[in-house]
Amino acid sequence: MTAPAKSEPKALRPRRSCLAVPGSSTKMLGKAQGLPADQVFLDLEDSVAPLAKEGARANIVGALKEGDWAGKTRVVRVNDLTTRWTYRDVVTVVEGAGADLDAVMLPKVQSAEQVVWLDLLLRQIEETMGLEVGRIGIEAQIENAAGLIAVDEIAAASPRVETLIFGPADFMASINMRTLVVGEQPPGYDVGDAYHYILMRILMAARANDLQAIDGPYLQIKDLDGFRRVAGRSAALGFDGKWVLHPSQVEAANEVYSPAQDDYDHAELILDAYDHYTSEAGGTRGAVMLGEEMIDEASRKMALVVAAKGRAAGLSRTSKFDAPTG
Repeated sequence: MTAPAKSEPKALRPRRSCLAVPGSSTKMLGKAQGLPADQVFLDLEDSVAPLAKEGARANIVGALKEGDWAGKTRVVRVNDLTTRWTYRDVVTVVEGAGADLDAVMLPKVQSAEQVVWLDLLLRQIEETMGLEVGRIGIEAQIENAAGLIAVDEIAAASPRVETLIFGPADFMASINMRTLVVGEQPPGYDVGDAYHYILMRILMAARANDLQAIDGPYLQIKDLDGFRRVAGRSAALGFDGKWVLHPSQVEAANEVYSPAQDDYDHAELILDAYDHYTSEAGGTRGAVMLGEEMIDEASRKMALVVAAKGRAAGLSRTSKFDAPTG
């Protein structure tokens, strides 16, 4: 009997640093193209004043079509579905620059039906405009209690969904959290992490549906030590990246959400060693010693995660596995 094929995680679209850029600022739309952010999302929602939203749509279409976004994931955040702007945001941007767009971010998602609505609208536009159907992804932003309760259904609502994103500011307001500081622990919460359950809930829904999980912004943009500390928590849990609001945060995010070089090298070494030792040439062994460490199938699965993140970050291995002879 042939052994079942080993499942590999799908290729990750790099999203260590997700840079927010107001669509109303042509200056910032231009500057963002030269920054080393993995993802840039051009915003039509909170960073754009109501009177500037229509003009911002045109700015974004022009920036996507005429700009140089090489190597970046290109995303547009539209307004949420409780507003009058959302459908026109989607139609204008996707009809105008759909071929140059990777995903649409839907904020304040509260139910799977909202994702289904966006999926259907995208399909209709793609078919009308002759675009590849299904290529444009969806990013769902979880920003209130209702969204968190429905997060499993939201994650599974469409094959277009690529990421779940934690939106901390609106979430804190939605649960009446008594604080004005986004990213830090609320005053009086002196034990543990007030956001741990929220982050883990989003992460579990993402991983159960083979999605990426993205942490929200840290608003104290001059406090890079604070940014690294808070980002390190979600990175340790397994989050794939974090929003950045200022160019100074980009490199910090890229570093925090990338494996260390030694960890990446070790992960690739485990994968090579396990492939060798489970083969006929290696003795068809399922558990072996690699140096001082025992590795088995569980080790392979853990190594796959680290290796995938390292490859997505553009790391190159600095060592190789030498199969024993004789």
